[in-house]
Amino acid sequence: MGAAVFDTPAELLEKIRLGEDSFLELKQVRFKGDKVAGPGRNELSDELASFANAKGGVCVLGVDDRSREILGIPLDRLDVAEAFVREVLNDSVQPPLPATIERITLPSTSGTIEPLLKVTIDQSLFVHKSAGGYFHRIGSSKREMPPDLLARLFQQRSQTRMIRFDEEIVPGTELNDLDESLHRRFRTDRTVDDEASFLHKLGMARKDAEGLIRPTVAGVLLGCIAPERLLSNAYVQAVAYRGDTIDSTGADPYQLDASDITGPLDRQVIDACRFVYRNMRTSATKSVGRSDLPQYDMGAVFEAIVNAVAHRDYSMHGSKIRLRMFSDRLELYSPGSLPNTMDVSSLPYRQAARNEAITSLLAKCEVPHDVEWLQTARSTMMDRRGEGVSLILQRSERLSGRRPEYVSVDDAELRLTIFAAGQVQETREPS
Repeated sequence: MGAAVFDTPAELLEKIRLGEDSFLELKQVRFKGDKVAGPGRNELSDELASFANAKGGVCVLGVDDRSREILGIPLDRLDVAEAFVREVLNDSVQPPLPATIERITLPSTSGTIEPLLKVTIDQSLFVHKSAGGYFHRIGSSKREMPPDLLARLFQQRSQTRMIRFDEEIVPGTELNDLDESLHRRFRTDRTVDDEASFLHKLGMARKDAEGLIRPTVAGVLLGCIAPERLLSNAYVQAVAYRGDTIDSTGADPYQLDASDITGPLDRQVIDACRFVYRNMRTSATKSVGRSDLPQYDMGAVFEAIVNAVAHRDYSMHGSKIRLRMFSDRLELYSPGSLPNTMDVSSLPYRQAARNEAITSLLAKCEVPHDVEWLQTARSTMMDRRGEGVSLILQRSERLSGRRPEYVSVDDAELRLTIFAAGQVQETREPS
């Protein structure tokens, strides 16, 4: 939080004199018997959580917030006041809020030295809910966060959490929900761990609060025959249209093909590529023998779909990857916004893995050797060099003459458009 900590008495006195702002909250402490009567528990929890959900701040207890007069806290009741603050931090904020509670003294306007409590809150790695809901700090007041801001904050904070969403336990699951044939493929000749330990090391399972090993999001996505049964949004919705727009009536004649592509993520990749190849058209030249000119470079399509299943935000309930094929272009929608420090222009140059466990597992999944039309030199679904976006851009532009476009849509999903090449004449069937 830097300079907002107000380390010296002089700094803190000057801030109190100026009054509350984005980084300072003042509270008078009142007692009834041997208990704190004010501030209220709920009120204080909202104030402290609002700092953590913003950029951090300091709450000084023992100061009148209106007059800015230093009233102090009776010395024999400092223990009671500190215990009250700790209870608020631990019991009235979820997840519990870490803070630094200091006992300090400052001079009052009458010249007496008064004891105070200084509570320092850092910007948190998590989004905290207090008694009144989800708040953040704007100027000298707390404000309840609107749904769109709250959703963005959850996404942003999840980028730096110690446990990423793909390593969270899927509620209600057990290890036998994972198919042995699917997780056995990640073993090597040197693997000596028992099943539970092995899955834990891969990020496919983790201990719950009771000490039981249960599947994680990554484990379900790559270790279940039908992960969509446990994670309803874990599939690719693919549609091929006859023209270059979606008919407003939704009439079937305008759809050439449609499929909900399910299964483990690596299977989704191959089946989604197969959908594109099946519905892609080619033109043919006969100037020097026959030469097929496909609409899309399947190596680029492969990279695009791998990136979509690897990097999408699986925490967004009700979302799914959407694959749309038109007569002149392919659109791929991947749920989730880009990490804070990235924009679409930086995608070819930087890496930012939202799902570390998923990308690590996909890097161990072999690409089928008998699917020649994939046109990829990769032996596994992913590598860790971050070349995927560059390959998509270069190979597609070389074929169609138009550079693919990435667009962030409402900070909620990433849309990739790959433009088709050539005049269409005939379809091809995948092997």
